[in-house]
Amino acid sequence: MISQRLRPFGTTIFTEMTRLANEHRAINLAQGFPDFDGPDFLKQAAKEAIDAGHNQYARMYGVPALNAAIAAKYARTTGLRWDAEREITVTSGCTEAIAAALLGMCDPGDRVILFEPWYDSYRAGVCMAGAEPVAVTLRRPGWGFDRGELRRAFASGAPPRAILINTPHNPTGKVFSQEELSYIAALCLEYGTIAISDEVYEHLVYAGAHLSIAELPGMRDRTLVLSSLGKTFSVTGWKVGWACGSPPLTAAVRAAHQFLTFATATPLQHAAVRALEEGESCYRELATALRERRDFLVGALRDIGFEVEAPAGTYFVCAGFGALSRLDGHAGEDDRAFAMRLIREAGVAVIPPSVFYADASCGQDYVRFAFCKRMETLEAAVSRLRAWRVARGGA
Repeated sequence: MISQRLRPFGTTIFTEMTRLANEHRAINLAQGFPDFDGPDFLKQAAKEAIDAGHNQYARMYGVPALNAAIAAKYARTTGLRWDAEREITVTSGCTEAIAAALLGMCDPGDRVILFEPWYDSYRAGVCMAGAEPVAVTLRRPGWGFDRGELRRAFASGAPPRAILINTPHNPTGKVFSQEELSYIAALCLEYGTIAISDEVYEHLVYAGAHLSIAELPGMRDRTLVLSSLGKTFSVTGWKVGWACGSPPLTAAVRAAHQFLTFATATPLQHAAVRALEEGESCYRELATALRERRDFLVGALRDIGFEVEAPAGTYFVCAGFGALSRLDGHAGEDDRAFAMRLIREAGVAVIPPSVFYADASCGQDYVRFAFCKRMETLEAAVSRLRAWRVARGGA
């Protein structure tokens, strides 16, 4: 029997939409994984690690060389200096890092602030820890938050144990500005709150610049910085992630991590060292390629009749569909109904984002497309969408 804490979550929307895409032979622009491979040198490094005998349990908190490579990467790219042994933990993807952080830091009844729409594991992780999720909504245009609403979330009960930040943000593509992060940091310092910062898309920024809240005054020792190899190097199936934080925060992560997965795949950790030491050009090239695909998809969706804001980062485009629903007599349909129609009628799968809100009615007027695909995949999807619109009375 499913625990009461997890029963409301059921099967993730990503699993559900990918299953339906497969059933209907739809082009899958729903789940955020590339349909192309990561760099050859990285795959070769994994093969070499297997052949070299790195096939048994790794050290619980990471292969020493990988911890050192992560520390060097942050020193080089952000100026943040993490102690490789005492402040870095290698995890099985960033999703496990999120769960370990919440389970390790939160006691039943603790309050955790989440920005909605959220990546779906956030609220599930909070609930698994027995904590209380407190939602603050990002709103269009621009996906900004209301400062008064955020302050009320901090002040409305016991001081929050943590606030979970995702920048660049999934599903909206928002990149939090320095001004926004400074406001959040000031509240964290005022209320003694820990920031958990999910930064898996840190190198996939197309407008503005990525800033970690840990870089702001007073925040280095009260922030857990989480990231992973998967998005940056297009190897999402490897599930190599990490958490960086001060020794007390790291101790909390490790206390949970050792009983969740204990250790991450050993040969992939050794290959990850090569990626972080030699692969900077790879993620710059990936960001350039994804910017081109973003621009193509945004322009095409606008031409078809979607209402689209170009995302500043990530893999994703959020698109309002109200005009298209009215065009063929489905005015007022919600995001799930529209997404199901797209799969059945157009042969294109997307994500309905209402599941990423505490109040599902907040996200019922748009859907999320993933553009981390080959250009020919995006072109084929756009061709299907254009034909679908024309068949339903569009120009």
